[in-house]
Amino acid sequence: MKIRVVIALGLLSATLSGQFRYQGVGIFGSLTSGAHYYKNLLYEQNPSDTSLAALYPQNHHSKERLSWGAGIFLEMGGSKLRWQTELEYCNKGASEMEVVNPRTGARSGSYEPNRLAYIQWNNYAKFYFPAGFNYVYVMPGIRLEYLFRSSPSVFLPVSGAFPEFWFSGDLGVGYEIPLVKRFSVFVEGHWNPDIIRHEHDNVNIRSRTLELRVGVVMRPRKRSIDDCNAPVYKGPAY
Repeated sequence: MKIRVVIALGLLSATLSGQFRYQGVGIFGSLTSGAHYYKNLLYEQNPSDTSLAALYPQNHHSKERLSWGAGIFLEMGGSKLRWQTELEYCNKGASEMEVVNPRTGARSGSYEPNRLAYIQWNNYAKFYFPAGFNYVYVMPGIRLEYLFRSSPSVFLPVSGAFPEFWFSGDLGVGYEIPLVKRFSVFVEGHWNPDIIRHEHDNVNIRSRTLELRVGVVMRPRKRSIDDCNAPVYKGPAY
């Protein structure tokens, strides 16, 4: 099932990309930092509620969890406005400290990871501008996510119930530096929050990921004057 989903996303992306002018193809690796934000609706509605359901899990922000991601992308469009479509493997999740006594708030004292690994089809509008010999750009977009692997360890009733298919927003900024001929390197920062919260019984949870990317992009070769259809003089021997 997981392999079929990946193949289907790849074929759909390739089909759509054929409708736009090719501007580049690239790869990237990334450092990710993920966190979860919990809101217990029973406690929000009645802070004096002392039932176990209102106290566990409590309202809180998790600790950041560092991990990694990697992906490939295709870029199409004009000189300043482009469409970038990607396939990415991205590790998300959070570091959590379990509550051992919900009524007193006592916690375990050590952080454990809630690991979530996604295969994503990301799409961005890319506003691309020159900055001297280099380029800067802004990338608002959306990520369609497939939960490839889940290994929760804390707050299992909630952290173990993330949906298999989801979507999230994204806002990225980048800086590109031409290297040699057709190749450039780039660095990007991405803010990737859930647009809406996940709902699990009486608890809402929102996932947020920060991503720092470094990659290489290959641009199409620029046409030279000899690429035109005009006849080229080659000497009297011809």
